[in-house]
Amino acid sequence: MSISINLFMWVVAFLPIIVLLLLMVKFQWGAAEAAPVGLLTSLIVSITLYKANWELIALESAKGIWNAFTILIVIWPAILIYEVTNEAKAFQVFRKGMQKLTPNELLQILAIGWVFVSFLQGITGFGVPIAVGAPLLVGIGVAPIWAVIVPLLAHAWAGTFGTLAVAWQALLFQTGFEGTIMANTIALWATSFIWIINFITGLAICWFYGGKAGIKKGFPAVVIISLIHGGGQLIVSQVNQTLCAFVMTCVALGAVFLIGKSRWYRERWSIEDSKMMERTTSEVEVEEEIAMTMNEAFLPYYVLTGVTLFVLLVTPLNKFLGSWKLGLPFPATSTGYGIVNPATDLYSPFSPLTHAGTFLLIAGLVGYWYFCKKGNISKGGGKRIFMRIVEKTAPSTIAIVGLIIMSRLMSGTGQTVVLASGTANVLDKAYVLLAPAVGLLGSFMTSSNMASNILFGQFQQTTAEILGVNQMAILGAQTAGGAIGNSIAPGSIILGTTTAGILGQEGYVLRKTLPIALGVAMICGIILYVALIVL
Repeated sequence: MSISINLFMWVVAFLPIIVLLLLMVKFQWGAAEAAPVGLLTSLIVSITLYKANWELIALESAKGIWNAFTILIVIWPAILIYEVTNEAKAFQVFRKGMQKLTPNELLQILAIGWVFVSFLQGITGFGVPIAVGAPLLVGIGVAPIWAVIVPLLAHAWAGTFGTLAVAWQALLFQTGFEGTIMANTIALWATSFIWIINFITGLAICWFYGGKAGIKKGFPAVVIISLIHGGGQLIVSQVNQTLCAFVMTCVALGAVFLIGKSRWYRERWSIEDSKMMERTTSEVEVEEEIAMTMNEAFLPYYVLTGVTLFVLLVTPLNKFLGSWKLGLPFPATSTGYGIVNPATDLYSPFSPLTHAGTFLLIAGLVGYWYFCKKGNISKGGGKRIFMRIVEKTAPSTIAIVGLIIMSRLMSGTGQTVVLASGTANVLDKAYVLLAPAVGLLGSFMTSSNMASNILFGQFQQTTAEILGVNQMAILGAQTAGGAIGNSIAPGSIILGTTTAGILGQEGYVLRKTLPIALGVAMICGIILYVALIVL
């Protein structure tokens, strides 16, 4: 590789991200409008300054479209579930049912937006927790914008070891630690940082709901849930890293029902002027009688959970269904600077029969069939559902395709490597402070902790070796940073704004999640620096 790593090349490599952040955060553009501009910026930089030829541009764009497709097949059926449930008026029933679980409004939000969303991340991932969690929160009266912010923050902690630890396995594979004793040491560092993420995001939800009063009321629940989520994952990770997140999300799911009956949360409590809540719904609408039980209202989500667990945990079935993989062949490409993208016979393969999108589609179709059979969806409901799905998915499809192609161009032309390498060269051992932020950057660009670990895992390992610092600690910080980075990833944000019905508000969401994500990454970086350099 003959590319020069200097200030100019670093700045222009960062330019597409700067443009994206400015348009979305400063000027409040929606992702559908900002993504094409960011993509155009990346295209110009790739051709003029990073010596990319048109063949490379075309092939990396094709990879981006393929990657976007694997995300979109989660969005489309996720919206189907929401629209089916909404058409059947099941959310009204669900809201009343949550009030019976606990009359404490804040605990209702924590139960759905943090505990249940984390459970979904534990078994499915791939954006499902956000796509499903946002409309559920809207269903209990949370304002749509906050219904997106809450699950974005709340699911992040499970981004490494959730989905049966696919992001974790990617990190070990990339760095050569797969199957070694040292993997437990990396896991110990990672779960320690992730516990911090979990606790801070729990407190953040309480703060957003009611400031100091929200913190005071929610603190007991946050402490108990975080001990289970973060502390439990840390312990179990030393025994079984594949199941450590999933097991603890299941325990927390059971614990929240007991918490709802405790002296702290068994009485009715709410903050009437909470900015998180939308209290414009009339009492007549809320009290409308609907011939449906709480379990019937939740049926699509029961089906989603049941099918997912059955397919993922029954190993012979999972291997059989997962044996059919779809992927595309791509030839090798290189830039004028010698950045090589190797050939592949099966690029980014996925198994349709074990994919989260398939589980969502099954759950949505079963829900539609059941609600129609029970008479909860009237004549013409199917057409209304289809039209709303098309209306919501068209802009988000444009945004996601643009963002993923942009990230592929940055990676395929060496811009990503220059960003990371330039930072390490300048900072020397102070680079340790930014190790979590590098993982965060990877997730921001790709909307995936797994992709961030693939993109930067080996780089972080090499940098740690050059600097003479603990590689295991750096890699733990990498994947923890990748986890919190999911809360600011534009692709993840679009999932929420689409299903919550507020597409175009991505900039506002990012303004709320970005300070928390950067703050958490900074705290983890400081702890890492003190542990490795100062002590």
